[in-house]
Amino acid sequence: MSAPEQVAAPRVALLISGLGLGGVQRTMLTLAGGLADRGLAVDLLVPDERGPFRDQIPANVRLVNLSRWWLRLPIIRARKRRRALLMAPAIAGYLRRQRPAALLSASHYVNLAAIWGRDLAGTGTRLVISQRTQLSVAITNSKLPILRRRPLLAWMTRRYYPRADAIVAVSNGVADDLAAVARLPRQRIVTVYNPTDLDHIAERAAEPAPHPWLTDGGAPVIVAVGRLAAQKDFATLLRAFARLRAQQPARLLILGEGRKRPQLEALARELGIADAVALPGYAENPFAALARADLYVMSSRYEGLPGALIQALACGCRIVSTDCPSGPAEILDHGRYGRLVPVGDEKALAAAMQQALAAPNDALRQRERAALFSVPRAVDAYLDLLLGEAAAKFRHPPA
Repeated sequence: MSAPEQVAAPRVALLISGLGLGGVQRTMLTLAGGLADRGLAVDLLVPDERGPFRDQIPANVRLVNLSRWWLRLPIIRARKRRRALLMAPAIAGYLRRQRPAALLSASHYVNLAAIWGRDLAGTGTRLVISQRTQLSVAITNSKLPILRRRPLLAWMTRRYYPRADAIVAVSNGVADDLAAVARLPRQRIVTVYNPTDLDHIAERAAEPAPHPWLTDGGAPVIVAVGRLAAQKDFATLLRAFARLRAQQPARLLILGEGRKRPQLEALARELGIADAVALPGYAENPFAALARADLYVMSSRYEGLPGALIQALACGCRIVSTDCPSGPAEILDHGRYGRLVPVGDEKALAAAMQQALAAPNDALRQRERAALFSVPRAVDAYLDLLLGEAAAKFRHPPA
């Protein structure tokens, strides 16, 4: 009797803008590993294989460099949006050669390139696109005047997004915004929360603290995590912290790097709190800080689904967050798992921080909430979107 014929595992491809630091990159790498762990052949497509996350690609995921000569031109390489949009021919070439069962892309410019690339390839590959942030905010904040005066991005999404086989949003707030701006039927958009590797967070949280304040037994330490950029609004956080410091001892640790560093350092000096504020830069392991923090604070003006907020839950932190669009209210169940305050309101933020520090913390309850954003939940949802009926045999990890 002949041996049964071996059936090759379905191949799926995940497309991102590169391997630079960012929440999209982190979550897509986690998802790629989760899909590969279920037995799928997974390709990670990037226009440039260099970047800080290069060493964090799971061993069972194949990296595919889509770089072409035009993508390496300085005028293109230095502009992430241009590079993303100009990936379409390279995407088409990959689809013709590899014929994956499905392609998943992340972020609006990458989504557009994926749609155009699939059209150029003519392969009929199933295409799932995912919206990571509020499209309306991306248009409003564009540095290109033409995109602010004439919402070209909104027009392109209206024109091309309907061509995708499935459309995903990382939160209900992002989905509602996308439906309104791109004029899509809301029922066409599926919400799938980003995967968070809770086991990895627990393991890394046990590692040594990244800053001496976290272990010296001194005044309470408030931790914030994120790029030093306007979106994160750390200026309001510093002003709120100055108000808090006028009432009680406390210290503020902001983990992240970015262009706003000089302004934030100057503001801390101006407010007279420089001795109680530390900006040590990007932390490769923020979980060791979150696990020891007395309070985690997010002061963002807008988000998609803020990963650091979920990570803080997974570390058992008390939480205060702005009720920004979108994600915090969904993650914190409208205030049940952390205090929500209006965006840009330093008085409300200071009061919420003082109340949170005075309240008891139920770390176990916080961690249980984080399970809503686990890798298995997200992988199951994406399997259904990518493979349809064929997803059934991959829905549970192998024994």
